[in-house]
Amino acid sequence: MKSAAPSEQSQSIDAPKQGLPVTIITGFLGSGKTTLLNHILTNQQGLKTAVLVNEFGEIGIDNELIVTTGEDMVELNNGCVCCTINNDLVEAVYKVLEREDKVDYLVVETTGLADPLPVALTFLGTELRDMTRLDSIVTVVDCENFSLDLFNSEAAYSQIAYGDIILLNKVDLVDEGDVDALEIRIRDIKAGARVLRTTKSQVPLPLILSVGLFETDKYFEEVSEHKHEHHDHEHVHDEHCNHDHDHHHHDHEHHHHSHHLENDGFTSLSFESDKPFAIRQFQYFLDNQLPENVFRAKGILWFNESPNRHVFHLSGKRFTIEDDEWKGEPKTQLVLIGQNLDHDTLRSQIESCICLPTPKRGKGFGK
Repeated sequence: MKSAAPSEQSQSIDAPKQGLPVTIITGFLGSGKTTLLNHILTNQQGLKTAVLVNEFGEIGIDNELIVTTGEDMVELNNGCVCCTINNDLVEAVYKVLEREDKVDYLVVETTGLADPLPVALTFLGTELRDMTRLDSIVTVVDCENFSLDLFNSEAAYSQIAYGDIILLNKVDLVDEGDVDALEIRIRDIKAGARVLRTTKSQVPLPLILSVGLFETDKYFEEVSEHKHEHHDHEHVHDEHCNHDHDHHHHDHEHHHHSHHLENDGFTSLSFESDKPFAIRQFQYFLDNQLPENVFRAKGILWFNESPNRHVFHLSGKRFTIEDDEWKGEPKTQLVLIGQNLDHDTLRSQIESCICLPTPKRGKGFGK
């Protein structure tokens, strides 16, 4: 009969062999999930990590790291890979598991409006449970913009309630007293969570990866309590990136992301034009017309006054516009995500940003 110590030691040594460890990263719109993913991908020391995201183009991986780019996979020179989740999370995980070049770790990012529970159930309640091991759920919180009252969102609450590690991110933008108050509130929701304070999602990776915080038994107990909300568990992987929180009216079709969590009143407005914006009009829209219930926006902007491609990100009241070069025909693409949006008014206001051609005298203007 083996003694207790060697047995414990062998269990710890064998732990990774019991399945590929998985970390789920969740967090509300603009909280810093993508920045955290970049941090993970660029700071691996001897580990080969796979990251599953909805669109790896958004991660903005440093080109010097990229070895090859496939249709739905990017390989990096540090052994990491980044794959897109097209429609089926299980299928995406299998693509990683079946690679000849094995990975040591899997990170899955949920969308900003997603409840992480269906994603966790995909690893616990499907055939993946024999090949993977759920390590923890990491929730990223934007200290400056996060407010359960403001969002009035079941998803925001669930992200805290199911989080094993909660990163209070962007603490450099908020008074320490406000961060303390937010932490107290978060601990009221999830008393046992590990709470870490971060700036730009910079966190030592051993604090969030291979931590073994996910308690499977506890989650199965909570799942049984939620069965009236999530009664269709065998389908949880069908639409990982587009799951509605309330499954009573959800028929598991493949929806566009504008159908996330309709019960919370969240919608997205997409705008596309082959004409440029006028900078002054767009600035006026941001300063005077953009409603507070737009929590997140992103886009590729073409301005009449500039030859460059402009990458636009807005989170809460902050936005950035970065210059880039066009890789095709210039056009304007913009997505706004918010709660109880007046789509008609917003679309009209955005359309008014389009730069109209100056009429030429004597050419029959007005006909």
